[in-house]
Amino acid sequence: MILWEHFDKNEWFVLVMLIVTYSAIIILPKRVSTSLLILGLVWGFASSTLFDFTIGGGLLDYYRVNDSNHYELTDLFTYFMFAPFGYFFIYFYEVLRISKKTLLYYIVGWIVIGLAFQWLAGWMEMTHYQQGYKPAYNIIVFLIVQSITGLFYRYIKGHPVKSGVRGELR
Repeated sequence: MILWEHFDKNEWFVLVMLIVTYSAIIILPKRVSTSLLILGLVWGFASSTLFDFTIGGGLLDYYRVNDSNHYELTDLFTYFMFAPFGYFFIYFYEVLRISKKTLLYYIVGWIVIGLAFQWLAGWMEMTHYQQGYKPAYNIIVFLIVQSITGLFYRYIKGHPVKSGVRGELR
């Protein structure tokens, strides 16, 4: 792993997004438990890493992140940059009181957010598509990740784990 090839706008973008997203987690009123906060962060990190190592610079190599096809320190920061989005999905699920009837609309809304963020990342030269890959293909990725997140969260809301302290999930 190298530090970076060039420290330019894509590295600044990642650093600013890290500061903004983690600051939002600290500033927003608490709506979910610490364990759900951690679960959301881990899921955001894991899902972004999974897709990066399969369709990104891994098995299929359809895009590169930042300046190089070699892993830079900023690439690691990028995974941490995506982690809060898993938490935000859960957070706003609660804030907006998403139900079975509105879950599909909520997922579509998050796909739109993903496309907007993808456009911004491309504009900041963080993501570079190659081998004929089109950004629109990521709609499938967003649909998979958001559907799994929404369905899993609905499941754990319906099956709270007793902690021995309060006996509730929240």
